[in-house]
Amino acid sequence: MGKGKKNKKANMEPRIENRRARRDYNLSGHLECGIVLRGTEVKSVRHARVSLAEGYAAVEPDTMELWLHNVDIALYPQAGPLQHAPKNARKLLCHKQQIKKLFGATTAKGVTLIPTAMYFKDGRVKVEIAIAEGKRSYDKRDDIKKKEMDREAKRGMTRKVL
Repeated sequence: MGKGKKNKKANMEPRIENRRARRDYNLSGHLECGIVLRGTEVKSVRHARVSLAEGYAAVEPDTMELWLHNVDIALYPQAGPLQHAPKNARKLLCHKQQIKKLFGATTAKGVTLIPTAMYFKDGRVKVEIAIAEGKRSYDKRDDIKKKEMDREAKRGMTRKVL
């Protein structure tokens, strides 16, 4: 049998999204990073037992390393006593130039790095982070109003005319 292309969608499963990030922040500058995980953490990610909602990434200025904080990777029940810490800080893997660029972008007030997704790519766990600036409450209301107007326009277009 010849080697065929693998199904890309099956390779990226499961994809854990941070839906709250799009609502609470203006996102820009997406970057895909690798992450250093233990075996039980990888198993939990494979079962989609991850919460990205409270997570953030930070650059340590003295070592110029990128770390992921407050991401909750649930305990893997079959591991027994050899468990990982659920909210442990985890190292993100990317090039030094990218880390320097992110460090420069996050020095401004109100700007942070937020994990937007976690998924598998070629058998490895990847984390997508974005440069995020907090939205004000009136910005959120504007987004909701815009979505409702778009929905109404679509409904109007789909109605049958007699």
